[in-house]
Amino acid sequence: MREQMRNRLYVLSIMLLFFGAGFANNAQATLFMARDHIVVDLRHGVDWLRCSIGQRWNGETCTGEVLSLNHEMIAQAIEQANEQLGGEWRLPSRVELEGLVCNECGPPKIDADMFPATDVVPYWTGQINKFAKRHIWSVNFATGLTYGRFFPYQQLAVRLVRDRR
Repeated sequence: MREQMRNRLYVLSIMLLFFGAGFANNAQATLFMARDHIVVDLRHGVDWLRCSIGQRWNGETCTGEVLSLNHEMIAQAIEQANEQLGGEWRLPSRVELEGLVCNECGPPKIDADMFPATDVVPYWTGQINKFAKRHIWSVNFATGLTYGRFFPYQQLAVRLVRDRR
């Protein structure tokens, strides 16, 4: 049993040696599939809007200005997205939004082919910081780092997500 485990680890280490970081990048790229204005996230089982709130998908890229919204404004944006696009759009969880971070990319620290014209600013999650309950988590695509220090009345960028049907 131990011999089999050693052999598997040896094979894995050889694969990483030969394929290097390119192998990891290709593996990450296969976690997303673009479908017009939607990106399917296979790892988390969700659909993402390719564009940030305030932008529009023109068939090739996101155009327009990324809007910064507080949580009251986000509720209105979600209602509008549900009416216009169908589905139940929402803010992403911290883990879902962190899953978009590409440390080898950018800035912005996100796959620009899947999510073009992403602003290099913090984006809201819908998750409260359990250590500081008045704050909500965000992910900054300038750095790829997560912060749990923003108040709901502050205005940050937004990218919406929905559970796969």
